[in-house]
Amino acid sequence: MADGHDRSTTPPGLVLTTRAGTDFHFDPGALCLELLTTGGPGEYARFEALHRPDDLTAWLPRSRLRLPPDAVRVTVPELAATRALRDALRRLAAARAHGTPGTAEDHATLNRAAEHPPLVPRIAPDGTAAAPLPADGSQPASTFARDAIALLTGPHADRVRECGAHDCRLIFVDTSRPGRRRWCSMERCGNLHKVRALRARRDSTGTPPPAPTPAGTGPATADPSGRPPADPPSESMG
Repeated sequence: MADGHDRSTTPPGLVLTTRAGTDFHFDPGALCLELLTTGGPGEYARFEALHRPDDLTAWLPRSRLRLPPDAVRVTVPELAATRALRDALRRLAAARAHGTPGTAEDHATLNRAAEHPPLVPRIAPDGTAAAPLPADGSQPASTFARDAIALLTGPHADRVRECGAHDCRLIFVDTSRPGRRRWCSMERCGNLHKVRALRARRDSTGTPPPAPTPAGTGPATADPSGRPPADPPSESMG
């Protein structure tokens, strides 16, 4: 679904920002997993981005739904239900990434959200995707839940991954042909891993490290001690 954008020129995924102010592109490979970048339960509560209904309507255009902000009316109870769905999905996706199915309670939360009507797709006269009819807050939640159910019961269910970086918990579905994706983003955590590995090799051989990349001219890199920045790589978790 879109608001008239040419989706061929708009890659799926989100532009996230670290605490250090570094932007990077993160494509989790599924609509439902984009919702997880807005916060979550437990340790993720400090990254909460959906405090008010307007926060959700402002975030939806950045998701791969590309919804215009005025396409959805969200009430306070609907926002609470969306957050509960997101938290359940985070637990289920993390469990699946580590080879376990998750709890019956969290599966029930997904099922309840999916019972509502989803967003209705529409087509414009020129044949492109058009904005949906004005919707209430339960409809995008249902769309997220149905996408999550399709993911967790579909052929890529065993491809749900958690980023391999020790300080990153972004979750994605590995849709690559070989199925060996390890990082939320090669631009971010993959690059940090390569820098650490290079430093480790140079340290073992006594070769001086390369000069640091000037700030703002490339992806985030490790600090001179060899430790990566500790900030979580997310626009709402940064």
